[in-house]
Amino acid sequence: MTRVVLIISTSLILLACAAPAQAARKPIVGFGEQAPQIFSDTRWMDLDHNEGRYIRYVMPWDALRRQSSRAVVDLWMHAAEYRKANVLLTFGHSVRKGRAKLKLPTRAQYRAEIRAVRKRYPFIKTFQAWNEANHGSQPTATKPTATGKLYDVLVKTCRGCTITAPSILIAGTKELNWLKAFDKGAKKRVKIWAIHNHIDANRNTTSGTKQFLKTFKRGKVWFTETGGLWARWVPKKTGKIKHIKRYNPRQAVRAVRNIFKLQRLNPRRIDHIFYYNWYGTAVKKPQWDSGLIAPNGKERKTLRTLKAQMRKYAR
Repeated sequence: MTRVVLIISTSLILLACAAPAQAARKPIVGFGEQAPQIFSDTRWMDLDHNEGRYIRYVMPWDALRRQSSRAVVDLWMHAAEYRKANVLLTFGHSVRKGRAKLKLPTRAQYRAEIRAVRKRYPFIKTFQAWNEANHGSQPTATKPTATGKLYDVLVKTCRGCTITAPSILIAGTKELNWLKAFDKGAKKRVKIWAIHNHIDANRNTTSGTKQFLKTFKRGKVWFTETGGLWARWVPKKTGKIKHIKRYNPRQAVRAVRNIFKLQRLNPRRIDHIFYYNWYGTAVKKPQWDSGLIAPNGKERKTLRTLKAQMRKYAR
């Protein structure tokens, strides 16, 4: 009898210990949004942010060098600080026009800008080396090794910060080869990888995310951009704009559910999700619209679905 009681007691203790561990595998959910209006939107403020209000912002790497771009960043940052938001700041191409926009900063330039950002916005503790670094619109697209050197600069300059690798758009082997070259170029070991898996989420697939997890087996993984595409129009060589019919409100709702299914591929490693984005665009034929709030200010079905998924699967 004593032995039976001991076994039962031991089992209960193990279950009690396992429960918090299981709960910790639920991800933190944040948002990617460039518009500072989100910080005065009661719908965002009323969300159940159990772990804090996480939000991601993309800043041109040299934005603080010019008064006009500096004012834009200041407006967003002051609002974020007022709301005590947990900001993930990532860098993008220059604010300059033409070819100058696609010039990669030197390590010295990059270091100087990081220091300027930290001095101006000391409340920011989480950084991403570059936004969608493998995309053709970024100066990093053909320079993964040099991007690795910039990552080293960020790690060395921002001691005590939480830092992710550059985010990449994932689709297949080509994107992963870029990341391998980056990892080889960086001397500092990556602790947090960052992927944008819009394709898996919106096409109801898992191949891109699975291939990434299989290829890069160490470190945490953050979905720093993912969302449900409400509408998408793509320019053609003829000058016309083609509507991609697979991206529509119905599939956007399904995509929201898919995001959390993708997280559950490896809940131990994937612990942050940043939904892109909060506000939809008012453009009649948008090249991209994954906003949770329609241009007229009404909530879309994707927001209701996201709330339900967060209650069930998020921290």
